[in-house]
Amino acid sequence: MNRTRPTMVDVARECGASLKTVSRVINGEPGVKPELAAKVERAVKKLHYKHNLTAGSLRRLGGRTQTIGLLLEDISNPYSAALHRSIEDEARARGVEVFAGSLDEDPDRERQLVNGFIARRVDGLIIVPSSTDHKYLAAERKAGTHFVFVDRPAHGFKADTVITTNSDGVEGSLQSLIKNGHTRIAYLGDFEKIYTARERYRGFCSAMSKGKIAIRPELVRLGFAHRSEIEAFVINLLSRKDRPTAIFAAQNVITLEVVRILRAKNLHHKVALIGFDDLAFADLLDPAVSLVTQDVHAMGQIATELLFARLDGLSAPYEERVVPTTFTERGSTLIKP
Repeated sequence: MNRTRPTMVDVARECGASLKTVSRVINGEPGVKPELAAKVERAVKKLHYKHNLTAGSLRRLGGRTQTIGLLLEDISNPYSAALHRSIEDEARARGVEVFAGSLDEDPDRERQLVNGFIARRVDGLIIVPSSTDHKYLAAERKAGTHFVFVDRPAHGFKADTVITTNSDGVEGSLQSLIKNGHTRIAYLGDFEKIYTARERYRGFCSAMSKGKIAIRPELVRLGFAHRSEIEAFVINLLSRKDRPTAIFAAQNVITLEVVRILRAKNLHHKVALIGFDDLAFADLLDPAVSLVTQDVHAMGQIATELLFARLDGLSAPYEERVVPTTFTERGSTLIKP
């Protein structure tokens, strides 16, 4: 119920200062001696105090603000946008508002947004994590905040989690390329530090191993900082004398760039393609693009249900829910090598 959080009164008691002095320091007001301000700041850090921006709302609603925070990879990405909408629809049905922010795969930004949302006393957080260490959330959980992780599990912190079958989805889809005789298969994925990127690449490696096909390092790239890097790498691939006969693009932004370049080079009927994540126009292209897709609506729905169950008092062991991917085979995988 968010009632166990330290208050300004607790900070004042800890450092031996008046409540007015503590308020001035926390609110950045002048007039406090530096040595006294330092004592207050030490007490704030020791108690893990977070400034309460919605105290009035907390009193009116018995400790709840009827808000949750949502931390996404990138709100502008279609996957993140679909997840946002699914969670928002579920929350709205309960009269709960959703605050959302983009992490951009930046651990520091993750902590900043977590702290910012908690300062506004959200009742819980749904996170698509970017950090590799979530032990910092332990104090917040102890204070009453509940957490659910989506798309990727937390690190060093147990919590309810909703993931999908990344590795199996990739491995299963690649069988169609291998059955069609493709052996020079390029793989373009995200940075290996990202859980989903590692899982998808693991599926690629497994499929190639089972098909007794050697992975060619020059046809593999894990991690692109900008779209221009995707463009440069794909153009280089397609310029090789032994260019790949098929490409697996393990993220929707990468798939978009590959489609654009294949069409620009007039190779879209000569190089097979599979993408991961949904593309709104995939079935309208010629050839239509084969995709491994996640049930984003179900992932958002499950994550929200798990969070609200915790807010309603559920104390059962934390769960990991796995939502299966779907492979939709279209014309782009029917291209022969």
